[in-house]
Amino acid sequence: MILRTVADLRAQVAEWKAAGQVVGVVPTMGALHDGHLSLARRARRECGRVITTIFVNPKQFNNPEDLLKYPRTEENDAALLATVGVDAIFAPAVEEVYPAGFVTSVSVGGVSAPLEGALRPGHFDGVATVVTKLFGMTQADRGYFGQKDWQQLQVVRQLVRDLNLKVEIVGCETVRDPDGLAMSSRNQRLSGQARAKAPALYAAMLGAARQFRDGVPLAQVLDRARAAVLAEGFDAVEYIELVDGETMLPARDLGAPMRMLAAAWIDDVRLIDNIAV
Repeated sequence: MILRTVADLRAQVAEWKAAGQVVGVVPTMGALHDGHLSLARRARRECGRVITTIFVNPKQFNNPEDLLKYPRTEENDAALLATVGVDAIFAPAVEEVYPAGFVTSVSVGGVSAPLEGALRPGHFDGVATVVTKLFGMTQADRGYFGQKDWQQLQVVRQLVRDLNLKVEIVGCETVRDPDGLAMSSRNQRLSGQARAKAPALYAAMLGAARQFRDGVPLAQVLDRARAAVLAEGFDAVEYIELVDGETMLPARDLGAPMRMLAAAWIDDVRLIDNIAV
């Protein structure tokens, strides 16, 4: 079923909860691929009822053109979700989520500040605001998020801890194409030539991680990785950095979980990725 209003969604969830069902939610912006479906499949295995939300959130886009270009494929998305067996799709209009007079924003400090936060001011405020609203609308017991957006995942975890939200956050492994490219809705916008070059970002990160573990100085490792990505035909590298996997600050304690995060441009498309180190 496709639900459009918060009232209809809450009425349905109330029925499920009255029957003792555990409710899982998979927040998406649509243009679904197997990465999204893997989240829905896991939710299906672990929850009695599963909601997938489809909402292109205008508040997390810094560039109005990027918002307009974002693919909207609800009919195809619904067909894909039917193969997984989700119980409901919540696909509200913008006015349902942000009605006239809406003035509230949720801002998460700390983990949101570096990298994406520095390059895209306000982006994580938009993410935090809509995720908080979706949790409130769905009353979900569990929320499923991909690890490809690693910093976003940490922002959501911080949000839930700080606001004492009664929802368990489940981070799921990044799903990749056979050549290593992390699945993303933005990949649809790549030309054939750019798509062939795009896996170089992941390959450079793997190479950098190996060199770092072999004892090559970090600054040299990261410089080599950036140069390798540009040599493969990317237009620009915004960052390739090694950070503490929880705080998102530069890695200091080499015994703590570390993550290498990257963002780069090719064919007017911004790709992000990350790996454990």
